[in-house]
Amino acid sequence: MKLTLHVWRQSGPRDEGRFETHRMDDVSPSMSFLDLLDMVNETITLEGGEPIAFEHDCREGICGSCGMMVNGVAHGPDDLITACQLHMRSFEDGDEIWIEPWRADAFPVMKDLVVDRSAFDRIVEAGGYISVRTGSAPDAHAVPVPKPDADRAFDAAACIGCGACVAACPNASAMLFTAAKAAHLSYLPQGQTERLERAMGMVATHDEEGFGNCTNHGACQVACPKGISVDYIARLNRDLMKATLTGVGMEGSGGD
Repeated sequence: MKLTLHVWRQSGPRDEGRFETHRMDDVSPSMSFLDLLDMVNETITLEGGEPIAFEHDCREGICGSCGMMVNGVAHGPDDLITACQLHMRSFEDGDEIWIEPWRADAFPVMKDLVVDRSAFDRIVEAGGYISVRTGSAPDAHAVPVPKPDADRAFDAAACIGCGACVAACPNASAMLFTAAKAAHLSYLPQGQTERLERAMGMVATHDEEGFGNCTNHGACQVACPKGISVDYIARLNRDLMKATLTGVGMEGSGGD
């Protein structure tokens, strides 16, 4: 395959960026998208240039670090995958591919395709944990959890914090991420004591970090590589309303 790549290059957060064009021959359809970027970097290095900076770790769709826009779509044209799971067979010979970093004020570009996603860490620090004493590890099935609640908690916990929801949202909202990190605790008995306080703290930090408001556009759910539902946002909003009306710190109700 022959492909023309237009890759965003930016030296730092305060520098102006630009697209840099690379024409690649002999691209195998079996290559992953990150393998293609490795191939481009090898060519750039041999020519004495500076390689393209992009994040990666597991390359198995687990760590969430490889996020980038491919032809204007978070993680590329295929559904329910991250950029590292995207393969070149998804493109046609002669295609032009535009590669950009996430675009959001809360995700400043550090270099090229690498953005600072530490705002996510601060949202989790604001309440995405259980601080009350829950005792030592109980025996199996000692604390009954209804199967539907366990399934929903597991689905929410699948969030890998890649940031695709923010990149896809026209408002650059991180409410899907915030809701998932709150829900995987609020569906479990151990998460009930701090449920309302958690909702209030995490949403407040979300807003302070500069993420936009959720207007139920739904693009976040479509872009999410783990298929996390916007239903979790509705659940978080209910908890936030209850926290506002009844006071933060009161014991939350059980699962829906």
